Amino acid sequence: MSSLKSFLLVLCAIFTAAGPAQAERIRDIGAFQGVRSNQLTGYGIVVGLDGSGDDNLEYLTQAARGISGRLGLQLPPGVSPGLKNAAAVIITAELPAFAKPGQRIDVTVSTMGKAKSLRGGALVMTPLYGADGQIYAMAQGNLAVGGLGVSGQDGSKLTVNVPTVGRIADGATVEQAVASNFDFTEVLRWNLYQADFLTISRVRDAINAVYPGMAQVEDGVTLALMLPPGANTRAEIMAQIEMLDINPAERAARVVINSRTGTIVISSAVRLAPAAISHGSLVVRIDENPAVVQPEPFSRGQTALEPNSTITARQEENVVSRVGPGASLAEVVDALNALGASPADLVAILEGLKQAGSLTAELVII
Repeated sequence: MSSLKSFLLVLCAIFTAAGPAQAERIRDIGAFQGVRSNQLTGYGIVVGLDGSGDDNLEYLTQAARGISGRLGLQLPPGVSPGLKNAAAVIITAELPAFAKPGQRIDVTVSTMGKAKSLRGGALVMTPLYGADGQIYAMAQGNLAVGGLGVSGQDGSKLTVNVPTVGRIADGATVEQAVASNFDFTEVLRWNLYQADFLTISRVRDAINAVYPGMAQVEDGVTLALMLPPGANTRAEIMAQIEMLDINPAERAARVVINSRTGTIVISSAVRLAPAAISHGSLVVRIDENPAVVQPEPFSRGQTALEPNSTITARQEENVVSRVGPGASLAEVVDALNALGASPADLVAILEGLKQAGSLTAELVII
């Protein structure tokens, strides 16, 4: 309970000391539309495993035949190669914005069959595709696997981390760039990470103060920027815009509750209407004290156990805490600490305040 109280007091101190919103760079609260990474995926084979592969799974056999064919080796029809040292895998990667042919990116390799471990394996050259079905990179290399899996003849197993997922640093070479129209499109858009009309208006005003008439608000997320054509000019203006400072609007009042772990995060804008909170619990205890019962002398009775139950109920002392109108985060935390509430109790209390209309905040339960 003391650790929970300390945690809540630390939260209180952090939010209370924060005060007004601090200036933030425009680049930290949003991004230009179209300037983003793209996801790539591929299907390939990892070889060189120490007997921890997929064995003779059909899709692995087909993939092995395909790779052999590309290398000029034709396997005889009807022959099923033993592939305990190979595994069918899915390769995923992110292609950064403006990545050019010849640059290298990291890839993640994951098994898709019965392989027990990828430790010691090497990925055979595999094309990586984008959402449009085009090849954007080629992956190949030795895997770095952080997990470990071992098993004994008696069926016992030991697994550390996840041995069926590996990573290849700089494991793929970019083959073609993703087309971008940021240098010639008539209107370039900038998007907030979180919608807020006040914040987007302040961003517009900050940009127009440096470049009059350049920015217009389209909605609570998007600004339309009228930039002159040309990659060189636009890149310079975009760099200056990203470094401008603004004061974002105060975050919405929100209480986030993780019902599985009991973690509760309360934003500094949370307020309470006048309310009284009562917290207590009923403890019921049942004690079993069976007694041995002996039969009468010379009778046909048998020794038996006679149940003897004692039931007691105790209501722990209730404590009522009252919070006044417009109570701040500090007062909310003090009130909940005075009740000696556990994380599970805090969830129930906050839900009750929300239902009663006393909690002026969005209650998010995950």
